[in-house]
Amino acid sequence: MSDHQHGYVDSKSDYLKRLRRIEGQARGLQRMVEEEKYCIDILTQVSAMTRALQSVSIALLEEHMNHCVVDAARAGDEEGAAKVKEAMDAIARLVKS
Repeated sequence: MSDHQHGYVDSKSDYLKRLRRIEGQARGLQRMVEEEKYCIDILTQVSAMTRALQSVSIALLEEHMNHCVVDAARAGDEEGAAKVKEAMDAIARLVKS
């Protein structure tokens, strides 16, 4: 295991709570399909789950920028540029999803 501590560690319990809630939403969606619930009701729940995942993603990205990218920038231009590119690639993936 690395000695480096990730930026989200101080909020780990909050992230786990949010992810467990999303996991519950996914199980609820499965149940809705199994029970043949109305399509629009299922889509509404999919939308809520998507927003919850986006919220976690944005929070993690913010922590990454404030911790990992800032630390890398302090370490030097090359390392900082690599972390910025990594973050930009992650943002591009989030925007496309």
